[in-house]
Amino acid sequence: MDSATAARTAPQEDWPEPQAKRRPRQRPSAWLAALLLAGVSTLLGFRVADSDGVTPVPQLLAFLPLLLAPTIAGLLLAALARWRVGLVWGVLALGGVAWFLEPYGKADDPKGPAVADVRVMASNVEFGRGTQGLVKAVRKEKPDLLFVPECDYICSDTLRDELPRADYPYRSASEAGGAEGSVIVSKLPLKRASGLAGTLGMPGAVAELKDGHQVRVQLAHPMPPLPKQLGTWRTELAELRDYAAEGRHGNRSTIIAGDFNATQDHAAFRDILDTGGVRDAARLAGSARTPSWPAGLISPLGTQIDHVLATPDFSARDARFLEIGDTDHRALVVDLTLHRPSR
Repeated sequence: MDSATAARTAPQEDWPEPQAKRRPRQRPSAWLAALLLAGVSTLLGFRVADSDGVTPVPQLLAFLPLLLAPTIAGLLLAALARWRVGLVWGVLALGGVAWFLEPYGKADDPKGPAVADVRVMASNVEFGRGTQGLVKAVRKEKPDLLFVPECDYICSDTLRDELPRADYPYRSASEAGGAEGSVIVSKLPLKRASGLAGTLGMPGAVAELKDGHQVRVQLAHPMPPLPKQLGTWRTELAELRDYAAEGRHGNRSTIIAGDFNATQDHAAFRDILDTGGVRDAARLAGSARTPSWPAGLISPLGTQIDHVLATPDFSARDARFLEIGDTDHRALVVDLTLHRPSR
């Protein structure tokens, strides 16, 4: 047998198949997916733990619904990289965000008969700049109670001069310049009551409804959760919680309205709802996630930090967020109905 024939008849060795190389784009896709999902998971962890954490956690929690974007992006990147662990991680993160998108708090209606209707309007006018737009909105909406944070001296004078005194003869105000000024304007008779001590003005009063039923009213405007002001933010939200709890323990009807600088995704705000025993009127009226700030962003961007809270003897309907112009907040108008407890 010649050498050529031997070569043809010799058994062929089984050489291993060369392993497919990972595509160059898969590794960076996996790393980016991990980075996005880690950030989302961290925020979800604080939400699950009922904690606002430290900067930048409370600032980012305010925009929790927007976590859908990085979660979906992370999930897609994990699919692109064929990263199975990332796919499972992404699905779990997406489920967590979806779970917390649900409105927070009870929404059952009071059982007793209706006693009186009250239209409430809350509008932060940003250092008084939105005052003229607010005046136009008040003339159109005709609220019974108007809560105006950041109403400076000029704003306060304008509301006094341009709103008919026959319609709005009553007020309780913390007269000050800039963001520290705030005012409650009312069609309903107001009795003096001490407001809450805070960095920004938070006046209070007791309103008398048509049937003589008295309602405690309090303007809310705690400090925002700035990086060096988190302690003040928590303390002033706790003051609002304690005020609400006083009404709960004393069976006194209560309305708290204004710019809370907090959302349902902040533990400090949920504590007001839970411990204070009040409910979010926008939640009751089906508008829990409608953004109120910043007004320059189109919906669904932004977040809801302006609220009307009321004790469970109130039902709510038709909560609307209005563009009034020249302010970074949308005004909130909601119709409340006070119910007499059933016996």
